[in-house]
Amino acid sequence: MTTHFDALETRSADERAAQQGSALSALLRHAMEYAPGLAAHLGEIDPDAVTDRATLAKLPVLRKSDLGAAQGEHPPFGGFDAGRTHHVFQSPGPIYEPGGTGADWYRMGRFLFAAGLGADDLVQNCFSYHMTPAGMMFESGAAAVGARVFPAGTGQTEMQAQAAAHLGVTAYAGTPDYLKVILDTADAAGLKTQITKAVVGGGALFPSLRQEYADRGIACLQCYATADLGNVAYESPAMEGMIVDEGVIVEIVRPGTGDPVSDGEVGEVVVTTLNRDYPLVRFATGDLSAVMEGASPCGRTNMRIKGWMGRADQTTKIKGMFVRPEQVAALVAKHDGLTKARVIATRAEERDVMTVQVEGEGLDAAAVGASVRDTLKLAGEIEIVAPGTLPNDGKVIDDQRSYD
Repeated sequence: MTTHFDALETRSADERAAQQGSALSALLRHAMEYAPGLAAHLGEIDPDAVTDRATLAKLPVLRKSDLGAAQGEHPPFGGFDAGRTHHVFQSPGPIYEPGGTGADWYRMGRFLFAAGLGADDLVQNCFSYHMTPAGMMFESGAAAVGARVFPAGTGQTEMQAQAAAHLGVTAYAGTPDYLKVILDTADAAGLKTQITKAVVGGGALFPSLRQEYADRGIACLQCYATADLGNVAYESPAMEGMIVDEGVIVEIVRPGTGDPVSDGEVGEVVVTTLNRDYPLVRFATGDLSAVMEGASPCGRTNMRIKGWMGRADQTTKIKGMFVRPEQVAALVAKHDGLTKARVIATRAEERDVMTVQVEGEGLDAAAVGASVRDTLKLAGEIEIVAPGTLPNDGKVIDDQRSYD
């Protein structure tokens, strides 16, 4: 029985460094010729001199705001794409991302293989196929391991539960919370499901929820992926941190800088993806993590990170969607009399809950709620508070969820 997706996963550190260094130089040569936006961002560099982490760390960090500005001037991708792609996706901001249909273009197969998915599985893919790339990302991963897919998408929970039972679905792909919703709906309807594997992303997998799935006989593993980068890191059954994908180079840097921190120190995750179609170099995710010492007991030898440890800024993922400070500012600007707003993320019954507290005079909760849905792309509870009530601490997004 094959225990690893490919030989790349068990390379020695020296072998991986040498091969990735060579690939990095080749990627930069390609990008400087075919990705004018990235070339302008990088400035005058010698691609052949960038062969390791030390020389990579001298290049400028690329942020979403840089992409957004470039895309505004040169749509759709700001000149950062360097190859032929097949899809255009949109993320909040808006930021646009290309998508490819080549073999495992998003590199999700490695994660699904580690989670035990294969040709005998039917995957109920509950990630969206609409506008955002998550559905296609997991679709390509399933194809890489030979699994069949029921492209369920989001919503219509009763139909989701019925389909899972009637089709004999064996694996779930989607946000961590939504599987519980489907299972509870199936239980209430007297439906028996056969799901024993779950591959999740797009939100935090809380230990209590993972245990609830385990109690149901479902092994649930999570990945760390983004619309821009594809898969960055993933869990294996060893469940000791997250193993960095072989198609990216991950650095942990001091927030607000591009300076790498010492192993074990918490910093911002910066990723270089070795994707010739969309070669993002030193892309700052805004996420916090830290390098773990040693290698995974599962035998995969690449660097491990501790997983998601918060945000380098106040941007927070709620119900699988990012909420950004600039969106909160846009909400305030929509209403006369609204002077201050604060988004609070909590948990209830193993699901994310968003509460939006607003200060001001003459505010209508229904109107503010409609603006919240329009601006944040999420529904939440609205609390109108008296002027001067919200703390004067500069915080507009308050994540009160526990990750212990």
